[in-house]
Amino acid sequence: MGGNWNAGPSNEIDVGVRLRALRNERSLSLRALAESSGLNFNTLSLIENGKTSPSVSTLQQIAAALQVPVAAFFQQEAKPKRIVFQKAGARPSAIFQNGVLEDLGGGLSLHGGQLMLLTLQPHTEGSPEPIIHTGQEFAYCLEGKLDYLVDGQACRMTSGDSLIFEAHLPHRWGNPGTGVSRSLLILCPSDEHDRPAERHFPNQPVPIENLLPGES
Repeated sequence: MGGNWNAGPSNEIDVGVRLRALRNERSLSLRALAESSGLNFNTLSLIENGKTSPSVSTLQQIAAALQVPVAAFFQQEAKPKRIVFQKAGARPSAIFQNGVLEDLGGGLSLHGGQLMLLTLQPHTEGSPEPIIHTGQEFAYCLEGKLDYLVDGQACRMTSGDSLIFEAHLPHRWGNPGTGVSRSLLILCPSDEHDRPAERHFPNQPVPIENLLPGES
């Protein structure tokens, strides 16, 4: 099976620019935001102008005052997304005083679900046929290799890469490598009667055959 590679560009978010945009969308002055958030006017001014990085708690205070989720500081476009494949180091991120916060969703959100640790033997796949279910699906490669083919889009994952997509899109996955792979999977059906795990995990894995092009 073929597909188009999508590694995604490196994309560090400027929290100050996002803060100013969100504030302007609500027609709030910097002083009004300071009053509603309980933060110092000068602190907010320094953040907006990129002179200082907010702590996580400060960002939460600002988000609450703006009545937006913290994830709003990562959003760059309103266009709905159905598949988000992110290579390690290429996710939207914000640098804080004590570390870095990365957005694993990339514009898609998960609504409930079953958290699983997946271990795959070399050259095997989960299902020989494309899988379809309701809701969303999330994968994060911890070790080794994990190949996904989602609605014709090929995503070759290695340690640190993540993927989230609308699970009604036909998808297959497997381990094309010579070593064992370990990944975090979250299956989030929107229908409580849906059982996607039963389709993802047959009793016996089958040999992988051209799930994605090439590499072993």
